[in-house]
Amino acid sequence: MAGAGGAAARSRFAVVGGGIAGVTCAEKLATEFPSEDIFLMTASPVIKAVTNFKQVSKTLEEFDVEEQPSSILEKRYPNIKVIQSGVKKLKSDEHKIFTEDGKEYVYEKLCLCAGAKPKLIFEGNPYVLGIRDTDSAQAFQKNLAQAERIVVVGNGGIALELVYEIQGCEVIWAIKDKAIGNTFFDAGAAEFLIPKLTAEKRETPIECKRTKYTVEGGQDKERPTASSDKLGSALGPDWHEGLHLKGTKEFSRKVHIEILCEVKNIHLQQEFIQLQRTSLTFPKEEKNVEPDQVLWPVYVELTNGKIYGCDFIVSATGVVPNVKPFLDGNNFAVGEDGGLKVDEHMHTSVPDVYAAGDICTAAWEPSPVWHQMRLWTQARQMGWYAAKCMAADTWGESIDMDFSFELFAHVTKFFNYKVVVLGKYNAQGLGSDHELMLRCTKGQEYVKVVMQNGRMVGAVLIGETDLEETFENLILNQMDLSAYGEDLLNPDIDIEDYFD
Repeated sequence: MAGAGGAAARSRFAVVGGGIAGVTCAEKLATEFPSEDIFLMTASPVIKAVTNFKQVSKTLEEFDVEEQPSSILEKRYPNIKVIQSGVKKLKSDEHKIFTEDGKEYVYEKLCLCAGAKPKLIFEGNPYVLGIRDTDSAQAFQKNLAQAERIVVVGNGGIALELVYEIQGCEVIWAIKDKAIGNTFFDAGAAEFLIPKLTAEKRETPIECKRTKYTVEGGQDKERPTASSDKLGSALGPDWHEGLHLKGTKEFSRKVHIEILCEVKNIHLQQEFIQLQRTSLTFPKEEKNVEPDQVLWPVYVELTNGKIYGCDFIVSATGVVPNVKPFLDGNNFAVGEDGGLKVDEHMHTSVPDVYAAGDICTAAWEPSPVWHQMRLWTQARQMGWYAAKCMAADTWGESIDMDFSFELFAHVTKFFNYKVVVLGKYNAQGLGSDHELMLRCTKGQEYVKVVMQNGRMVGAVLIGETDLEETFENLILNQMDLSAYGEDLLNPDIDIEDYFD
């Protein structure tokens, strides 16, 4: 490490970020270069590790995400040196990184995997909670214990799971789309899932295999609580397991969805009283909505003109790439979504600097059935591939684009259903030039395929359909399926017999 004389520590490879992309990248580099020290810089005392990795099919993978103390990583890979400090500045022309604790490190090749932070609808409001990582999920649980009504804003995976898991508390859910879960599927899939939201009786959840890792006792006291500017790592697919998401009221689930709207304003109680506007009670079946007599700590004014009071607001509106510490004085090309642009070898526009995971924006010409989404699976794939590219460049070899970027494929769980999304599952970027085919068994399965010119380009599978491998093959080999017409989804025809 940095010597007493303050000389910079040197290493051939440095990686910034202790999330899935950074850890995967460091592990791969450590394997490829067993005699080199790999510096891994992270602001958090725990890192995110991939465990129980299973390659389900050519492109689909399943794994669990565990928080582990960084010492476990250093034991597994003795040549990984974890530096627990945030990065203050990057001087790419000098190949130097300056950390918050005043040290400097010189690298030959650097991979930036600093992730993203939650996009808050209003910065600095104590009643607005952003949820993206384990620390913020715990803060959320503390607040929920006293809550009678909350407003959830956002329509991605986290909002969806959150609303499903909350019991005993009124939830006003504001979404900008026509249907729930828009990031992951369409209105049809939303309709299939909605009955689960209103079902009073919770079915016992299928046993959850993921194990959770928490920083052990003893260290608890020193562990700083996450304020919104401290970045924790992103949440795992089962982050809500083991959190008791129960509010104060005795009924099980009350959700009211306000569609096609966004938050226009947030008023604290005092301001709201001065405004002399009317807020609404929680909508019941009868259409005449009453003005609310209760005084709430905070009020949310929606763009559709309605105002609701609540105990607090959960902002689950996606993420912003965490690029700030790196931009100053470096000539990074930045994408429209705020990420560092990378080419097909994960290079940024700055020499010897690569990026992977949520911080980067894929700026190569993608395969027609792949697109970037800031998900665990892509963070792992990009981190692994970035390390391969760094190795190939070091040895002066050429490398082919990794196969995982051929087809977008993601498997997750919503409302206890297995959900698989493949390719352009929401007809992303296809305009009106596509057709949809559907098969749905209420409460059991939902199958949707997106067809273009007789070829399958995307699919959504909810439930135990066992169609993922067949559909993956059909999308990858772009076989002309027009001859099958509607029979493609006929449950009486064993489609796998045709195409294997």
